Amino acid sequence: MRLFEAIVDANHRAVAGDQDAGLHPGDFADELPVIALTCIDPRLNAFFPNALALPAEKFIWLRNAGNIITGPLSSTMRSLALACAVKGGKEIAIIGHTDCQVAKTTAMQLLEKLKEQGIDRHALPDNLNDFFGMFASERQNILKACDFVRHSPLIGPRIPVHGFLIDIETGKLDWIVNGYEVLQLEMQSAKPYLDRTGTLSGLKDFEIGEMKFPDMKIGEVAMKAGSMVSSATENIGTKSQREIPIAEPPVQVRAQPPKIPVPPPISPRLHVNR
Repeated sequence: MRLFEAIVDANHRAVAGDQDAGLHPGDFADELPVIALTCIDPRLNAFFPNALALPAEKFIWLRNAGNIITGPLSSTMRSLALACAVKGGKEIAIIGHTDCQVAKTTAMQLLEKLKEQGIDRHALPDNLNDFFGMFASERQNILKACDFVRHSPLIGPRIPVHGFLIDIETGKLDWIVNGYEVLQLEMQSAKPYLDRTGTLSGLKDFEIGEMKFPDMKIGEVAMKAGSMVSSATENIGTKSQREIPIAEPPVQVRAQPPKIPVPPPISPRLHVNR
């Protein structure tokens, strides 16, 4: 029995009146801690982490209005990613609840409530539903949130993402999305592309030793690159001065006027009187 299978079993037995219902966290050390995203509704304070039969130190609790995720790269996804990478979360659960006030609030009602607080419509985003992540069904909201988390590039592909709806009156968990089954289906669909070791087939084994890295730090690489550029610039300047002759200024030659032959002087004819 896996962690959340044991959690649901213990939860249902406890709701049915079993005083000894619970689980031994030590039996699931490799699957803990758990990350849970729930609503900010204060009525949930009495249920967690008791409804999961987990000690507080094994329960990473994230909350927002309506346990809403608006996209695979949203701010809530950032918190989930850090909870996995930094805090070591092994499994994620999106836990909505019955009688959610966010689900009961329409866009027009929200505008009226914001107006009462002095917030005008022009100060709000154009699409209120997208920005506030408003929804009409708690179950639909859980399905959408799990899908965003499952396909987010910020979450590892082997982390199970579960979806639950908790009854606000009894604390009973209703399993909406079974993260184990989703992972199994994804592995089966990818099976033709995987070999028996679980890696992509047809690819040559990669050895880290085959890669050659420069024996210097990043700053040293930058300094060396700058020196190379400076040296190349100087060489270009020197080569230009050495190989390109300086043109002599053209000699100004004054054009000589054409020589016009001058006829010999004509001696005056003297008339001799005879």
